Amino acid sequence: QVQLVETGGGLVQAGGSLRLSCAASGSTFSDYTMGWFRQAPGKEREFVSAIGRNFGITYYAASVKGRFTISRDNTKNTVNLQMNSLKPEDTAVYYCAARKGPLTIAALRPLHYDYWGQGTQVTASS
Repeated sequence: QVQLVETGGGLVQAGGSLRLSCAASGSTFSDYTMGWFRQAPGKEREFVSAIGRNFGITYYAASVKGRFTISRDNTKNTVNLQMNSLKPEDTAVYYCAARKGPLTIAALRPLHYDYWGQGTQVTASS
């Protein structure tokens, strides 16, 4: 079992920045690929970014590439999402997720993740 707790959401003006953090507990953190997803009202949950277990390999959605940066610290059992140049369309609940095993193309789909956090609201106002 893995427990995930996200922090760092909030309200920011368009063009601003936020940093989300996800703290993991309950299992060997470095066994898991970590992902960030988001869900806006009335929309499906969508992939944002993912990072591999040990070597920092990353994936990004086209909509956030160049603006968001994912990172992890296996000594602290945390994964972070630095979000810059936020746009109103980035407004959503952001979820941290864990998937046991290496980073593969499957990491882009929510159904391939084993554990989820409770989510944190991010609002970028225009």
